[in-house]
Amino acid sequence: MKASEVHLLTLIQKSNQFAIPIYQRTYSWTEVECEQYWQDIIRAGSRDDLRSHFVGSIVYIAKTHSNIAQSSPSLVIDGQQRLTTTMLLLKALSKNLGDTEPIDGFSSSKIQNRYLIDPDENDDRRFKLSLTETDDLTLKAILEDAPIPVTASNRILTNFNWFDGKIKDLKNGTESLCRGLDKLIVVDVSLQRGEDNPQLIFESMNSTGRELSQADLIRNFVLMGLEPEEQSKLYRNYWRQMELKFGQDAYTSYFDSFMRHYLTIKSGEMPNVDKVYEAFKRYANSEITQGYENLVSDISTFATYYCAMALGEETEPTLKEAFQDLRELRVDVAYPLLLEMYSDYKLGVLSLEDFECAVRLVEAYVFRRAVCSIPTNSMNKTFANFTKDLDKSRYLTSVKASLQMLPSYRRFPSDEEFVRDLKSRDLYNFARRSYWLRRIENFGKKERVAIDNCTIEHIMPQNDELNSQWQHDLGVEWKTVQKEKLHTLGNLTLTAYNSEYSDRSFLEKRDLKGKGLKSSPLVLNEGLGDIEVWNLQEIELRAARLGEKALSVWAAPGLPLDVLESFRKPKMSSSRDAAYDIYHFPQLSGDGKFKELFERLEAEITALDPCVTVGFLKLYVAFKAETNFVDVIPQANGLRLSLNMPFPDLVDPEGRARDITGKGRWGNGDCSFVVNQVGDIPYAIGLIRQSLERQLVEAG
Repeated sequence: MKASEVHLLTLIQKSNQFAIPIYQRTYSWTEVECEQYWQDIIRAGSRDDLRSHFVGSIVYIAKTHSNIAQSSPSLVIDGQQRLTTTMLLLKALSKNLGDTEPIDGFSSSKIQNRYLIDPDENDDRRFKLSLTETDDLTLKAILEDAPIPVTASNRILTNFNWFDGKIKDLKNGTESLCRGLDKLIVVDVSLQRGEDNPQLIFESMNSTGRELSQADLIRNFVLMGLEPEEQSKLYRNYWRQMELKFGQDAYTSYFDSFMRHYLTIKSGEMPNVDKVYEAFKRYANSEITQGYENLVSDISTFATYYCAMALGEETEPTLKEAFQDLRELRVDVAYPLLLEMYSDYKLGVLSLEDFECAVRLVEAYVFRRAVCSIPTNSMNKTFANFTKDLDKSRYLTSVKASLQMLPSYRRFPSDEEFVRDLKSRDLYNFARRSYWLRRIENFGKKERVAIDNCTIEHIMPQNDELNSQWQHDLGVEWKTVQKEKLHTLGNLTLTAYNSEYSDRSFLEKRDLKGKGLKSSPLVLNEGLGDIEVWNLQEIELRAARLGEKALSVWAAPGLPLDVLESFRKPKMSSSRDAAYDIYHFPQLSGDGKFKELFERLEAEITALDPCVTVGFLKLYVAFKAETNFVDVIPQANGLRLSLNMPFPDLVDPEGRARDITGKGRWGNGDCSFVVNQVGDIPYAIGLIRQSLERQLVEAG
């Protein structure tokens, strides 16, 4: 490695050409970074006391050990964003100078011939900077004042126009800008192939530019160490194809997420958002035996599946519709499962019909849980590990069984639970209200009804002071009815005439000529034309009808018990799991000393969450979500609670719990607390809740 300090413009002028290797990310600076760069340059040019302004390093692989004046292109490892932005700024300046030369060396022709294009070279070698394929044609068109290509690089074009506008708006001329550019200093770092490790240097860079994405790091890891011919082959055959599938904006926004889902499929564990690159390196190092082509090819294949589902690229009509509904529901956590199923569908292991049915089951699972307000933090693990136990010889039945047998807080809500909550909860302020209305409206239709021009209509109005007709229709308890039923399923519908309905009476809304609910073509409004009075009874009847329809829209797996039993794993028998019950503990049953105390405690613990179950073991009573979060051990002086969490993490404001870490005891966990009277229970529940919530969070 050889490093020296140099003026940025001098480095550009004396270098033959800087080339961005194909493995580098595309140009990514936004107006935010450009604005900061612009302000730094103007400030440096406006102050005589500032002799220079440092803007970072330019790191490149050189053919020789000389730092500048290379005879062949220098491959840029770090500094692409600053070099490209400087080129765009210089071109915008050259365009606006006309015949002037604000300071020596800054005329239009000198800028063009010194820093942008080498007049002594031909073809692509004449450009001082060569970018990757996505950006290169646009940059070259700008530098040569040529027509912009149809598939232009958005960032390149946008930032050039931004600088052009900033220069036009300069009130005191361009002298400060020129002086500022002349003061820019960089560290010129030349690497020698075969002697320096560019990947390690690249990873350790603390660049002041825009942070690299996890996908950028992965691409560089795969391609950087290869010979140029192999780099070009893998990039053009696979990586470039992925970039095109995603498109410029989506590649930046979605590729990191895709890689996270891909690694989840391959490893069975979902990496942390900021640890995708580290997870990929572990996976790649364990998989690579004969080069990277098979790995990159596999990534490219799964990227095609991801784009079909997440970016609307699917062409098969029924799947396209199902994926659209998933996107609107925002079921991102399910993509590891969906990607594996898509792969099996493409391999012929899963039929089209069964794949669509499986996708709809995933949709129903997520929506039902949202309606029933079941915490979502367990779904990452649920979907990450879902396919491990699938019987792919009975694929769809196995998917149904796995969903139907999910325990406790990972459960698939039952029909009863789903309809009960769907009818009673506030669906107007529900995060996906346009989704559920559209799904009910379009269910079973061969042609989907576009509801984009419709808005949600409260049949009973939202106005706190309902008019006399509404008060009469709703009865003496109209305020209570409005408060409890206003935003619920039975009172909500769709219309294109919301503003015209306003606070009109129900009969006026029903019979409005050509616009009323009676003449509405929407399924959601069926039956409203036959109703004479809109009141509590009609709201509840309509909610019941729509609730029944919802059971078909978001159908449960519904496998019979004998089929489910064929999928259950046999339990390992042990003396610990022998059949015990409450009567095994004399203190807790019959005339036992702590019977009433335990019953009160048990009621409070099981009320914490619907997922809580109780198990009677030989030595203690276990309360579980999926594993024990508190165990109750009957003792002579009371009920000892063993909380399954680290003692330092327990918030115990009164200091009543004991640290039993490393000590022999019955039960699970490092925290102990004794309950010997009913008055201890409220404080105990505060401690127990912490252990339960910790388990629920860790499950996600």
